[in-house]
Amino acid sequence: MRKQFFADLHIHVGMSESGKWIKIPTSRRLTVQGILQQAVERKGMDIIGIVDALSPLVQTDIVKLLAEGELVPVSGGGYIYQQRSLLLIGAEIETREAGGGLAHTLVFVPDIKTMATFSTYMSQFIRNINLSSQNAHMPLRQLINIAGDFDALIIPAHVFTPHKSVYGVCCRRLRDILTDREMDQVAGIELGLSADSDMADRIGELARYTFVTNSDAHSLDKIAREYSVFALAELSFQEVAWALSGTDGRGVQANYGLDPRLGKYHHTFCLGCGFISIYGLAACCPQCSGRRLVKGVSDRIEEIADYAEPHHPPGRPRYLYQIPLEFIPGLGKKNKDKLLTEFKTEMHILHNVSHAELSQIAGRKIADFIISARSGKAAITGGGGGIYGKLLACHYEV
Repeated sequence: MRKQFFADLHIHVGMSESGKWIKIPTSRRLTVQGILQQAVERKGMDIIGIVDALSPLVQTDIVKLLAEGELVPVSGGGYIYQQRSLLLIGAEIETREAGGGLAHTLVFVPDIKTMATFSTYMSQFIRNINLSSQNAHMPLRQLINIAGDFDALIIPAHVFTPHKSVYGVCCRRLRDILTDREMDQVAGIELGLSADSDMADRIGELARYTFVTNSDAHSLDKIAREYSVFALAELSFQEVAWALSGTDGRGVQANYGLDPRLGKYHHTFCLGCGFISIYGLAACCPQCSGRRLVKGVSDRIEEIADYAEPHHPPGRPRYLYQIPLEFIPGLGKKNKDKLLTEFKTEMHILHNVSHAELSQIAGRKIADFIISARSGKAAITGGGGGIYGKLLACHYEV
C-alpha cells in the first residue's frame, strides 16, 4: 500500500546554531531546527530536504539533534523528526563546464556519516566547505561519478534558469555534456520556479526523468512555495529513491508549483532599462535597444525545444499551480498569523479552507484572492531578471 507524502527537497540553511553564516544572504532564523519546525508545523511537509549539509557546521547541528533525540535514524536512510516527517540530508554543489557555464546540482546521501565522508572528499575541490553552494571546480560529469560512489541521489537544480543551471547556460542537451551511463545516474530533474511540466516536456530527452518541484527556500516563509507529492510505502531515503525511479508503484503523484509567470526568471529582462519582454527572444531590448539581456526561461525553452507542444510521457504526474500566501496582495503578517493559528498549515489554507471560513478570519478581499488563485483565475503580471511576478486581480464570484 502506498501513502501520500508532501516533499520539499530544496531548503537552504542560513546559519548554524553556533551563529556562523552558511548561506549568505539569508535569514538568521534559517537554522536546521528552525527549518524543521517551520516545514512540519507551519507548512505541513512530510519530507524535508536540506541542501547545505556538505558544511561541517550543518553536520554538527544534525548530530546534536540526533543526540537530543529530536532526530531518529531510519533503517532505509534519512531521519525522522518528531515521529512525523523525514529529513533528507543533501548538498547543492556548483559545477563548471568547459564553455564556462555554471550549474547547480542537488546531491542527497543516506546518512550523516556518509555526508561527512563525502564532505571531506569534496573539500579538496571546494575552497570553503563551510559555506553553501560552493564551486567544486569540476564539470557535472565528474561530480556525478564522485557522488555515485556515495550512493547519492543526483538531481540537477532549477534546470532552465539563466544563472547556474544545465539548460540555462551550460548546454542545449544533457547528452552534450554527459555519457549515457552518467545520464542514467541522474535520479530526477528539478524544474525551478519559472517552469512547469508543459514547458519541460518540450525537451525530448527529459521524458526519461521524474520531475520534482521544490522551494529553493532562502527564508522560512518560502519553504513549500513549491513541493511534490510522493507515493511511498513508508518514510525513508530508499523509498524516495525508489519513487524517483518509479519502482513497484512508488512515484511522484503530483507537482505543486508557482504559475511560471510568477517566477523571477520567466521572461527575458533588460538590465539597462528594466523592461520585461513578453514578446519572445530578441538580440536587443525593444525599448532601449540595449543588449544587456537576462534570457528568460520561457525564451530559453523556446530556443532549445524539440517540440512546439509538450510531449508528456506515460505516467507524467499532474502539475498544479499554487500561489503561496506571500504573493497574496494585502495579506500582512498579522492576518497571515491569524490564518495559520486557525487553520494550522499553509497547505490547508491554500487548498482546502472555504471562502466563508477565510473571510471570517482575514476578510472578504483576502479570501477572494486566495480562492481565485486556487482556481487559476487570478490575473498575473510576469516576472523576469530576478524580479518576481505579481498577482494583480482576482475573479471570484459567490
